[in-house]
Amino acid sequence: MKAAEFDYVRATSIDEVCDLLDDAGEHKIIAGGQTLVPLMAMRLARPSLLIDIADVEELRFIRVDGDRLCIGAATRQVDAERSALVRTRLPLLAQALRWVGHPQTRNRGTIGGSIAAADPSAEIPLVAVTLEAQAVARSKTGETVLPLTDFFRGPMMTALAPDQCLTEIRFPLWPGQVGCGFHEVSARASDFALVAAAAQVTIDADGTCTRLSCALSGIGAAPVRVTAPAALVGQRLSPATIEQAVSGIDAEIAPEDDQHASASYRRRVARVLLARAIADARDAALATA
Repeated sequence: MKAAEFDYVRATSIDEVCDLLDDAGEHKIIAGGQTLVPLMAMRLARPSLLIDIADVEELRFIRVDGDRLCIGAATRQVDAERSALVRTRLPLLAQALRWVGHPQTRNRGTIGGSIAAADPSAEIPLVAVTLEAQAVARSKTGETVLPLTDFFRGPMMTALAPDQCLTEIRFPLWPGQVGCGFHEVSARASDFALVAAAAQVTIDADGTCTRLSCALSGIGAAPVRVTAPAALVGQRLSPATIEQAVSGIDAEIAPEDDQHASASYRRRVARVLLARAIADARDAALATA
């Protein structure tokens, strides 16, 4: 099939984008088009106006602002993947980006586009939820900061209002001896994950965990930040303590059967991958000592 008829504007500033979004109609923003274009081709999305933000330079940046690393919504995934700042200050995102599609996908896809598309199995939203990142949205009435833990409302549904444009993602930077881990399982390399797990920890001088955050994707309508592993804070991260803490996530997740995998498979794999992610995070943190 072909896309339904639509108008197209290539915006050059965020103010122009907000002006266009303020008009009545079914408007969609396009940056990389990795999700939207196939949906339009199948006529699952039928925008009356397509607003291209690829030329909006003010939406393309990677910078540290105090205790946060901020990434512009239109920043290409490949630029974040190659960024020394991301590798050194936000290694969890650097790890996750290697799992996103093919190199050709990352050449076109954007950080903000992945967040706004809200695919429940996507890697970048999983990292954002794990780290309790914030999304910044602009409209003609001003700027709004939205916590990513409340941002995803369901598959391809977010807290963005129709007149808002996602402009920036703010990832907190953790102090101390930090390590992270990321694992996923998919049917084929580059496919969306059947299950993915992300973890970040800090440890003190004697190897005791002082902070931990974990999340899973592929087990529900949106990435889920799980709290059971927080029992590890104040403990040494041994295989036994990790396994015991991770077993508690069963009460927090509710995967369902579908054509790709059964609920029981996803539940079992979630425990295994999360334990591996926490162990990797521990090892990475110890290596920074």
